[in-house]
Amino acid sequence: MQVTPLSGPLMVGIDVGGTKTHLRALTGDTVVADHVRPSSGWRPCDPLAAAGWLAALLAEALPKGTRPSALAVGAHACETARQCAQIRTALQLHFDVPALVMGDAELLVPAAGLDKGVGLVAGTGSVAVGRFADGTPVQVGGWGALLGDEGGAAGLVREAVRAVWAAHDRGEEPDALALGLLAAFDVPEVPALGAALESVTAASAEWGRHAPAVFTAAEAGSPLARTVIAEAGRALAALVERLAARGVVVDDVVVAGSTVLAQPSLYDAFVSALAESVPTARPRPLRAPPVEGAVAMARSLL
Repeated sequence: MQVTPLSGPLMVGIDVGGTKTHLRALTGDTVVADHVRPSSGWRPCDPLAAAGWLAALLAEALPKGTRPSALAVGAHACETARQCAQIRTALQLHFDVPALVMGDAELLVPAAGLDKGVGLVAGTGSVAVGRFADGTPVQVGGWGALLGDEGGAAGLVREAVRAVWAAHDRGEEPDALALGLLAAFDVPEVPALGAALESVTAASAEWGRHAPAVFTAAEAGSPLARTVIAEAGRALAALVERLAARGVVVDDVVVAGSTVLAQPSLYDAFVSALAESVPTARPRPLRAPPVEGAVAMARSLL
């Protein structure tokens, strides 16, 4: 099979999310590849394995016989500059081309067409990222379902269960939130929710998939559910406030994530809390796919 030569440098951007991975490759403004696949097998804690996974993805997605001229990767669970640098170094063994590796939340600002600002993600988990004046990246939040990720789907469920337990301890009858959680976890009574949470093998994903029960209960009039959502909005705003306190420019806050953008009550709670805590910040829901940010970063390397 004959390979048609490309008309210019091949820029490749990759967004490795917690659930799915999106690769987009362009020559100039012409899309050469647009490929989505599950993120199963992604192991950022092992730089060599992560680089091999990315190399296999490129071989799978790019036209036969083509290689990237520049590559930018935004990846879930790449949480420190050292970790990202190690993956980038390992990736050079496969592709000796200009490359960047960063956390996936760092794709949001360039995906929105901005040069600076904060990226805030509230999907299964939650995290906010920005940069100091010298360009050094800084991340707050993103500490996982067991101890953090407030405002993400898993954190919402964890806090909803805590609210239901507190109501139970006060002698209150189960309300719409309690009943919704009992049905979601398929347990007969409120005390059994603890064992249900502890028995899962992947807390973030398995807790997070029950988040719709919290929003359904709020729509049904549950004060407990509405309080949980309001507090989640405040927790997301607090991430931006922490970045501002550390000297990060937070004028624009690009918001993405399957939870916050899909649930108006949570987004509205975040916007309201942000207006109080950081009144100069402008929230901007991301309308473009985050992979556009990776493509923009790859373009900047040429």
